[in-house]
Amino acid sequence: MTQLDNSTPDSLDATIGRYEICLPTENGLMGQDEEWCELTVDGETQVIRFHDYNKIFMHPGLYESLFYRMLKCCSPKQVVRLLETVFEQDEQADLSGLRILDLGAGNGMVGEQLIDAGADAVIGLDIIPEAKKAAERDRPWVYDDYLIADLTDLDEEQEKTIREAKLNCLTTVAALGFGDVPAAAFLKSLDLIETPGWVVFNIKENFLAPSDDSGFAALIQELSEAKVLRVDAWLRYQHRLSTSGEPLYYLAMIAHKINELPAERLQEALA
Repeated sequence: MTQLDNSTPDSLDATIGRYEICLPTENGLMGQDEEWCELTVDGETQVIRFHDYNKIFMHPGLYESLFYRMLKCCSPKQVVRLLETVFEQDEQADLSGLRILDLGAGNGMVGEQLIDAGADAVIGLDIIPEAKKAAERDRPWVYDDYLIADLTDLDEEQEKTIREAKLNCLTTVAALGFGDVPAAAFLKSLDLIETPGWVVFNIKENFLAPSDDSGFAALIQELSEAKVLRVDAWLRYQHRLSTSGEPLYYLAMIAHKINELPAERLQEALA
């Protein structure tokens, strides 16, 4: 297992491009899933929660302005850079052979990094239609296909489409936890890629602590002990800043799917 050095972006930058974005001033006790901002466009102001992605994606460039320029999010680059490092250390690995399912694809920022790194094909998947519309608007060259689906209730036609693509890599960046991608959906996505395959993801470090109640700490341990997943590399890094300017730390992981997920375990999760 490889651990790489931590990397920290610059401090909070108030330059926010075409949008007027105001962060709350009294936010010391606010949880990450409770964060919000005031957005003013053409003289009209509205409050938008950070997890209201359907509203954020309606405004071209708002996602980038808020999370990447203002709050210094660096996860797409950090996670894909870690993947590239792992492949550079493995003479038998070839990024051009990756056919990827990008779970929680959003407007395509991770998919763009994967294509730039040399991936053969990327299929995006998200649960909200606004994400697909934003990806087609902002990065129409990235995805070979983009599905709107709930992995806990996937229909037969969508599952057939994914399996026929013979995907050998799963990526999910800044999507696990907080109710965005639940543990059951992660298990289903793992089932959809081929064995052996690559699993590339990040998660807030708190969700892997012994006190975690999201289910992901126990799930990753279970998959490792069952020899379904083998973690090959990990990186602790600053994902972004909170609205109060505090660093939010995540773990990026590169793993191998080395065995199939037992069918009864998947059925139990989806029940």
